[in-house]
Amino acid sequence: MQGSVQLKHGMSIDAQILPKTARPDGTTWVVPGLGMESPRAIKERLAQPDALRAVQALQAHAQAGGSVAASCSAVFLLQSAGLLAGRRVTTSWWLAPLLQQLEPGCVVDADRMVIRDGALVTAGAALAQTDLMLHLLSTQFSPALADAVSRALLIDGRQSQAQFIVPAMLANGNELIAKLVSRFESALPDPPGVSALAAEFCMSERTLSRHVRAATGRSTSALLQSVRLNKARMLLETSKLTVEQVAERVGYVDTSALRRLMRKVTGVTPRQFRPAVSPPM
Repeated sequence: MQGSVQLKHGMSIDAQILPKTARPDGTTWVVPGLGMESPRAIKERLAQPDALRAVQALQAHAQAGGSVAASCSAVFLLQSAGLLAGRRVTTSWWLAPLLQQLEPGCVVDADRMVIRDGALVTAGAALAQTDLMLHLLSTQFSPALADAVSRALLIDGRQSQAQFIVPAMLANGNELIAKLVSRFESALPDPPGVSALAAEFCMSERTLSRHVRAATGRSTSALLQSVRLNKARMLLETSKLTVEQVAERVGYVDTSALRRLMRKVTGVTPRQFRPAVSPPM
């Protein structure tokens, strides 16, 4: 389609027909999200004619030396185009297991908000398109420009989506993962080890780990870590427990261990999860 294309909410964008033959191209294509949130919807959308044409165009653009940036479900277009093999990428955290299943040859790091690997830039959820554009402004123009835009939009420059992950949603319809998450949550602060879990579910440790990895893209210990962090975040946000008490509730005798883990995975400290207190009027 060429000319003005109508978008939602009264917006429009000028478009032009893609060239039929690839040519040297150093530009960066920004692929908008597909607006799909479930594995089934994504698979059905990618099978439609316009998506197939987009996949072919992305392949030609990459072969001509172009760069591609995509966020959320749009990363699946890059996967369909064969651009993710051997790359480290991210997407919306609840879609990460599906992306890893579709492209075992890449590394899907769902904890990161934005990842650049060669000519590809991918972004996850939680205003991911904004984070993606800020990254492009910083790398292709200047950090000062990106910072100015970030300040104008009141964006805090977050680098991780790990703090938004809800472990139960990682199950994505998988009965085993749902049971594991429930088992972990009910057993805190003393969750069972991998060997004990394997025995409970009548399988070997290796088989359990394989099932967890296939369904979530994570190890069994990483799944437990997500449960602990999610519980800690909820307690910090909704209770008056001290950080030390929260650490004990989720199974950390050493409070510093929780602080280090939160800083590593989410990029913030436990106290930063506390709701802001409004000053007295």
